[in-house]
Amino acid sequence: MILLRFCIFLMMAPMLISGCSHVNDGRQIKTTFAEANDLFHQGSYAASLGKYSEIIEKYPATADRALFEMGIVYAHPKNGQKDYRKSLECFQRLIRDYPGSEYRQNSEMMIFNIRNVVLKDQTIAAKQTQIETLRHEVQGKENEIVTLQKKTEALGKNIKALEQKIVALDQKYIDYALRKGPVDRILIEKSKRRLMLISQGEVLKSYKIALGGNPIGPKERQGDNKTPEGTYVIDARNRDSRFHLSLHISYPNEGDKKHAKELGVSPGGDIMIHGIKNGFSWVGNAHSGVDWTKGCIAVTDEEIEEIGRLTPNGTVVEIRP
Repeated sequence: MILLRFCIFLMMAPMLISGCSHVNDGRQIKTTFAEANDLFHQGSYAASLGKYSEIIEKYPATADRALFEMGIVYAHPKNGQKDYRKSLECFQRLIRDYPGSEYRQNSEMMIFNIRNVVLKDQTIAAKQTQIETLRHEVQGKENEIVTLQKKTEALGKNIKALEQKIVALDQKYIDYALRKGPVDRILIEKSKRRLMLISQGEVLKSYKIALGGNPIGPKERQGDNKTPEGTYVIDARNRDSRFHLSLHISYPNEGDKKHAKELGVSPGGDIMIHGIKNGFSWVGNAHSGVDWTKGCIAVTDEEIEEIGRLTPNGTVVEIRP
């Protein structure tokens, strides 16, 4: 099946290479996801869940993503009506019904951590029950009041510390799953066809990529179909891209311009990190089986959405050979 998809992609590659500009398809589903996300950030968790349920009903092809987002909303620590049981049901349904989903691994991680949180909640409840028992004993044993109060205070501190650890753990993994924290650097390794998001020295996630059709060596001139090498920043973005979404890279830098001038050529430009050409998103991960761009860095549509959320303009982009 992978080979078949790869062969189909090879036949479609000429159409995919026809430039790196801008339009927008699938606006309705993007809008609905955006509305659900906005409601979530506004604290309207029930309304956000309703939107995701609507997505599952109307757009079954994206049901796995909607289920993943619903699981996050149900488990979010700021949700006053959070329900770990419903959260687990969402992640378990995703794993059961969509075994090939890109959200499967993160769903498994969320199930593991939510179960740990539930177990720790039970531990806290048990300790709270123990505290209440000790308090009743204090009332009946005046001679042991001081000792029992010390034990109670010690248990209270343990509970508070445990609660803080639970909140930190809960927030850490939910933030990771939502990819809410902006990264400070994008590292692209051309030889490994890999793009990595890095935050404070830690690799948050890596993606398979496709490069320019002439990938070896740095870009030197307009039309050489090479992907640049060097250090740049994201300086613009366009949601109306013909390639789903594009993040513009500040090529050429001063060194690139100087080198091109020495060669007597134009350094070219319009280098972006982008998704798949509109109308061909079904190619999915198979797109990375061949270098098909004119010098840009390509990922899937879902991946560029995720990368775009995490990388504000000004994010450093380092491209290595």
